[in-house]
Amino acid sequence: MRTTVTFDDDVARLISDAQHRERKSFKQVVNDAVRRGLTEGVPGGAPYHVRVHHSGLRPGVDVTALNRLADELEDDGLLGGQR
Repeated sequence: MRTTVTFDDDVARLISDAQHRERKSFKQVVNDAVRRGLTEGVPGGAPYHVRVHHSGLRPGVDVTALNRLADELEDDGLLGGQR
């Protein structure tokens, strides 16, 4: 596939350096670099794991009061605070 691509100056310099160093054509250097970039995974680091923290409400907290508060805040938002 043919396409037109505009490279930043530093990228063009890296491509040119790779051409001379590896004795490859522009096309080969760019294709190899794009292929590596699109097929290799994210480098380094172990997968991120979330530690589960079990929590609960303190004794005496009324869950229905929290729901009522959420409803009131939603109503205020819909009415634009005209209550």
